[in-house]
Amino acid sequence: MERAAYRVWLALVLLTLLTYAAGRAGLGGRLVIAGLLLSVLIKGQLIADVFMGLRGVRNPWRWIVTGWLVSVVTLIGVAFILGES
Repeated sequence: MERAAYRVWLALVLLTLLTYAAGRAGLGGRLVIAGLLLSVLIKGQLIADVFMGLRGVRNPWRWIVTGWLVSVVTLIGVAFILGES
């Protein structure tokens, strides 16, 4: 478990550094935002599965957390698209 947690932590750090690098480079647009939101979704699911211990839990509980995460990311994406208009 420790090795898996370390790998997930490393993936979280790398995804965060990619997000930071995109911001520092001044990247923008819908494609970049979609990639960043996908990164957020991946990081959230990794945290739920490994650090919250939901990987081995029955599906209804995982679906609730995943559904909440997808809902939040989707609402942020919709707010970005509507704010762009």
